[in-house]
Amino acid sequence: MMENDKNDYSRHVSRLTRDTVALVLAGGQGSRLRELTTWRAKPGLHFGGKYRIIDFPLSNCINSGIRRIGVLTQYKAHSLIRHLVHGWSWFRASKREFVEILPASQRVGGEWYRGTADAVYQNLDIIRTHSPQFVLVLAGDHVYKMDYGPFLAAHDNLQADMTVSCVEVPVEEAAGELGVMTVDDSGRVVAFDEKPEQPNSIPGKPGICLASMGNYIFNTEFLYEQVIKDADTTDSVHDFGRNIIPSIIKDYRVYAYPYRDPETGEQAYWRDVGTLDAYWSANMELVSVSPQLNLYDTVWPINTHQLQSPPAKFIFDEEQRRGMAIQSMVSGGCVISGAEVRGSMLYSRVRVNAGSKIVDSVVLPDVEIGENCHINRAIIDRGAIIPADSIIGEDHDADRKRGFRVTDSGLTLVTPDMLGQSLHFTR
Repeated sequence: MMENDKNDYSRHVSRLTRDTVALVLAGGQGSRLRELTTWRAKPGLHFGGKYRIIDFPLSNCINSGIRRIGVLTQYKAHSLIRHLVHGWSWFRASKREFVEILPASQRVGGEWYRGTADAVYQNLDIIRTHSPQFVLVLAGDHVYKMDYGPFLAAHDNLQADMTVSCVEVPVEEAAGELGVMTVDDSGRVVAFDEKPEQPNSIPGKPGICLASMGNYIFNTEFLYEQVIKDADTTDSVHDFGRNIIPSIIKDYRVYAYPYRDPETGEQAYWRDVGTLDAYWSANMELVSVSPQLNLYDTVWPINTHQLQSPPAKFIFDEEQRRGMAIQSMVSGGCVISGAEVRGSMLYSRVRVNAGSKIVDSVVLPDVEIGENCHINRAIIDRGAIIPADSIIGEDHDADRKRGFRVTDSGLTLVTPDMLGQSLHFTR
């Protein structure tokens, strides 16, 4: 592309992003994460050592030049809202920049949000006050880095009514979990199945299907028309994937936008961390030597809020008592006191006491691990106090007897409630 063409394209994208309002759908329970989301919404769950999942779509918006953002919340949203207030309230209203929290508040018809489409429908009056040309609807519970500018440019160039971003995933990963699309040679969507048990493979790519990322661009007036129509449909569950998209693909211009790495053209990083195993795996990928998700990227930073904490500290250097971490990520405020951490991720303010060994585990903030504990392939939830001499993740039958959750793959989840430590609720 010639320099003048690049400049013209950049100006075109800049205009599109300025004329866009983003709506981040962050009200989901994330029930497949089991007890890890008993007290928090999935978008508010910690990820990557210091972030929350919600930080990824929000940072993508800011880095893409989209600075008018609404976050729609519902299920157990207190910690999520607190995070948004503390970490995402630095915008300048005088320049039409904002991150607004749009909680379910029975704005229309006295109902809570009944589905993703209904959540947007109930906030149409707020969207109208901003007069956008486009509305970018984003899932708030996926981990990825994406420039939404080319996504908007493709939508505009195709003269689409709606565009859906998509990734190629193995059929077994999408089955029962993701929306799956079928497209023609031009990229136009000709079929859409929400979480099918037997997804259709892409022609010529057996075992691979085209899955929706849950990110949509709508022409604003078209969005208004469709969610109002859906609200008046009595047998609808008011969901974009189940109702809106299948109802419009025949009569309107709905296109798929393949999300690829802009430099290599290969499938870009995207993770739906919707199960315990997927959440653990995505965290574990980050402690590898060269993870696909680069959190050290200064060009596309992920913003967040974190408490002020001192540097991580490793103390004692004796033969039987040495504080060390190998191939691990250790966040601020952690103290590894004569203990060993291998292949693990420690979030903020974790303390690991003498004689303990943590292997291939994810330890969320404010956890204290007593002396002489052995923890292997586990997720330890925030605030848990692990008693001295505990063995976790090595005898799955024993873990189950103690009330811990063990997945089919042999991953152990431990929460404060399972330990009888009622951080959230007391009788």
